[in-house]
Amino acid sequence: MLTRLHDALRLRTSPVVFFGSAGLIVLFVLATLLLTEQMDALFAGGSAWLITNLGWFYVLGVTVFLLFLLYLAVSRFGQVRLGADDERPGHSNLSWFAMLFAAGIGTILMFWAVAEPVNHFANPPRQGVEPASMESATEAMGFTLYHFGLHTWTIFTLPALAFGYFMYKRNLPPRVSSMFQPLLGEGIHGPVGRAIDILAIVGTLFGVAVSIGLGTMQINSGLARLFGVSESALSQILIITAVSIVASVSVALGLDKGIKRLSNTNILIAVGLLVFILVTGPTVMMLKGMVESAGTYLSMLPQLAFWNDTLADTGWQSGWTVFYWAWTITWSPFVGIFIARISRGRTIRQFVFGVLAFPTLFSVVWFGIFGMGVFDIELNGDGGLVEAVVDEGDIPGAMFEFLANFPLASITSAVGVLVVVLFFITSIDSAALVMDTMGSGHEQESPVHQRVFWVVAIGVIAAILLTATGAQGLTALQNTAILIGLPFFVFGYLQIYSLLRALREDAGEVGVLTTRRWRKVLPPEEFQRRSEEGTLEDVVVVAPDYVHGTEPENAPEIEHPAQPDYVVEYHGTLGEDAELHVDEARPVVAEGGTVVAEGGTVVATDRATVVAADGVEVVPADENPAVPGLDDAEVQPPRAGAGEPR
Repeated sequence: MLTRLHDALRLRTSPVVFFGSAGLIVLFVLATLLLTEQMDALFAGGSAWLITNLGWFYVLGVTVFLLFLLYLAVSRFGQVRLGADDERPGHSNLSWFAMLFAAGIGTILMFWAVAEPVNHFANPPRQGVEPASMESATEAMGFTLYHFGLHTWTIFTLPALAFGYFMYKRNLPPRVSSMFQPLLGEGIHGPVGRAIDILAIVGTLFGVAVSIGLGTMQINSGLARLFGVSESALSQILIITAVSIVASVSVALGLDKGIKRLSNTNILIAVGLLVFILVTGPTVMMLKGMVESAGTYLSMLPQLAFWNDTLADTGWQSGWTVFYWAWTITWSPFVGIFIARISRGRTIRQFVFGVLAFPTLFSVVWFGIFGMGVFDIELNGDGGLVEAVVDEGDIPGAMFEFLANFPLASITSAVGVLVVVLFFITSIDSAALVMDTMGSGHEQESPVHQRVFWVVAIGVIAAILLTATGAQGLTALQNTAILIGLPFFVFGYLQIYSLLRALREDAGEVGVLTTRRWRKVLPPEEFQRRSEEGTLEDVVVVAPDYVHGTEPENAPEIEHPAQPDYVVEYHGTLGEDAELHVDEARPVVAEGGTVVAEGGTVVATDRATVVAADGVEVVPADENPAVPGLDDAEVQPPRAGAGEPR
């Protein structure tokens, strides 16, 4: 049924993953609209329990991930290239950085550039620090850079590295399940693999929707100051609708024509705004403070990396650090696969140091300038930021309150709104492109309406979280992020194990780093489509396998899975206990009905497409009349490139 619906809608993806993800999204929307109070209670209660009991797990997890990445980069595995051994990067360093920044945390840098330093300045995270003092200003910068420095980019880098390795070294489908191929084997195409992919897509969608919700609140606040637009649910829905339309156009144009151009444009505008603040503000203080803040961050980092506010137990960390880590990790698959796609050809060492260092350095500059501007206004100027942002709770309007203290406030506020809008667009369209890729399991261009569906889904979820829940907008976003983030932390530990195992399998435990070359793997449904279209390349397989003869010396043996050569299609409904006899027990892949291999017999129920392994003798119904219930069986000839004799 799902396949027929898939074909009727002219899609090109995995029916189970696509409709499974879409079904959960629709279920959430309906439940939120019809059972608002119950859903609020569920998310609030669940997030409160996690914060109380597992907040430490979130804090520890990110630090463990960071230490692992640094180990990998400096180890002998650091020279392994994400792609062929002679492949080189496809994007310049400048374009690469621009896309990292825009698709990663561009929106939240604009949202928290002023709001976070001023909050920590007024309410110091650690006890014993006097609010609104020079000491609280210093610590505020340390905590802010902790939240937007190495740890945040660690959350993106780990899945990005795993994606890059399994997509471009082992040539597996661009799906989260592929990262667990050393654990699951061919099971990446089975129920467990599909469940992982559905969870990853839905979690990513909610994580991106939280980011889009924050951006919408900030755009609404800026428009209210510039044009008197009301800060209401209707305004936020209209903003999401308008920006989603633009994002749909961008995602239809694809990565190079749409997202890359927007990213490059936006980074230039953001840097221009940053330079304007530096030149028209207390320039010397900002430059000195930027350097000093970097030192403060580095000195505080070892302690903050493991700090859980255990003795004071003020609850501060739950609302800030735990929320950040849980929220960030929910959309790490999206950012991870996006970073992997733009980083092909780089070595693991280049990749890890580049993805961790470049954005972190930019965060030091960004928050150093904006943060020092905040403290200058509060300590040396007229003040007012603490009152507006902290006392009155106007976090979305923090940036615009800040810009009001500089020349050309109306113009810079308009530029600020434009930057947020462009970050908004690049986040939506790159997320939509990535989620479509994860659903399809291949990187060929999909139908435009299929990609646009994900843009619409992100916009709808963001609007629901902001306007249709009983909780206040920011609270609803925080509760959702914290609750959904837990399984992704578990995935993170599994990614570490899986990536290390794959590296050691492919490189061998000792000796020169010569790695296996792996064949291109397609999901079964895409494999069959290309076979029927006659576009199946010789090197393409459906079960993960590597090119024979490329095994490095001392590398452990890996079982060579049999590749399918024949397709037997049953049209109509099979009778109960209908059987297809083969000459020996071999693996099979099924689409549609249920197929179970028992000895030398394949037992099929309901309508099914059975892909038998190579070397299997297929017996059609008309040659085996003793088998009841097999109507109109058709045996297709061997597929080109489906496998080779072993």
